Amino acid sequence: MKTIYDFTVKDREGNDVSLSAYQGKVLLIVNTATGCGFTPHYDPLEAMYKDLRDKGFEILDFPSNQFNNQAPGTDEEIHDFCTIHFGTDFPQFAKIDVNGETASPLFAFLATEKPFEGFGKGLKSVALNKFAGMNNKKFGDKAYIKWNFTKFLVDREGKVVARFEPTVDMKDVRSAVEEMLG
Repeated sequence: MKTIYDFTVKDREGNDVSLSAYQGKVLLIVNTATGCGFTPHYDPLEAMYKDLRDKGFEILDFPSNQFNNQAPGTDEEIHDFCTIHFGTDFPQFAKIDVNGETASPLFAFLATEKPFEGFGKGLKSVALNKFAGMNNKKFGDKAYIKWNFTKFLVDREGKVVARFEPTVDMKDVRSAVEEMLG
């Protein structure tokens, strides 16, 4: 059975990183953007990372510019923005595509393991459905990720156990992570 440990990704400097380096840890894998309405998610993500990393928790940040060009900078510019404005300290990888023919195999796998089930209810969800629908038409059946700040929770064995759309309250994401950590 395939796990996330079977994947290799690029770090910000373009070096290969095997995700097997994170074996035995609880992971939250996130596609991010610096110019998105959900960019403030960096604050609770960083707080969670600071509080829980000593318990075997890691956040893996993958910037993507596929949603209304909301991450247009270079890897270094994106990293500088995140560290200056949000004090992020968790690993940030090279900018990737999460949808279409050029989608990262990691994100295609994550989304296949935990497919999109909707944005939930409420005004944010209604608005996001409209924007995501227009954006993702160009990717067809390879529209794996519907918007920035989609989060995947991975257990200590490398299995994808949950998917959180950006509309999910970050307190609920944290609760799921804490439960997974035991």
